[in-house]
Amino acid sequence: MTNQNTDERPGIAAAIVVNEGRVLMVRRRVSEGQLSWQFPAGEVEPGEAREDAAVRETQEETGLTVAAVKLLGERVHPKTGRLMSYTACEVLNGTAHVADTEELAELAWVAHREIPQYVPYGLFGPVQDYLDGALDA
Repeated sequence: MTNQNTDERPGIAAAIVVNEGRVLMVRRRVSEGQLSWQFPAGEVEPGEAREDAAVRETQEETGLTVAAVKLLGERVHPKTGRLMSYTACEVLNGTAHVADTEELAELAWVAHREIPQYVPYGLFGPVQDYLDGALDA
């Protein structure tokens, strides 16, 4: 097992959940570098679609049942080096709460103008573009 390649790690699927003019953000108990607040996200399981992983991770972490609306894009994250996909999701039912207390410290519904306070280094362009439209609507 000496030839482990970091490029073979599973991708990370993030859910961009907008509801009532705010976007759902979570704060991890253990931050990845300077990443503290982020979108509900987790590793894509073998054979799982990125959109399905985003929906599953949102349910596991926050208790919300969401549906994938649109894959917004993917990139290698500049801070973590992980392959990230971002999926816009809509809330079907439930109330967001810290369902996975081992992974999450807290969550927040963040207004458009508040995003830089949570993510001071900026968002991935397609995600920012989506939120600019979804949160100003």
